[in-house]
Amino acid sequence: MHKVAVIGDRASVLAFRALGCDVFTPTEEHDIRRTVDRLAQEDYAVIFMTEELASRAMETVERYKAAAVPAIIMIPNSRGSKGIGMAEISKNVEKAVGMDIF
Repeated sequence: MHKVAVIGDRASVLAFRALGCDVFTPTEEHDIRRTVDRLAQEDYAVIFMTEELASRAMETVERYKAAAVPAIIMIPNSRGSKGIGMAEISKNVEKAVGMDIF
């Protein structure tokens, strides 16, 4: 069975635990990258990741873009959105339908 993880700062991701998600709060860049790689190996199908942490480990996140599993989905943190997640969604929709519908 596939699992769902959330990676981010404590204030942003703690509530996801109540929804049954596994929550991870790495702070150092090497720990962020290592956490993503470990979750990818441990049968996590979806990894929600705050934009802030994703931007600090973008090379690692990019490696998993072409893979079906895990799907890494960027979400805003508790302080708001940087627009990275929405830009990724817009880019993928444009690629799928041939135009930017947002």
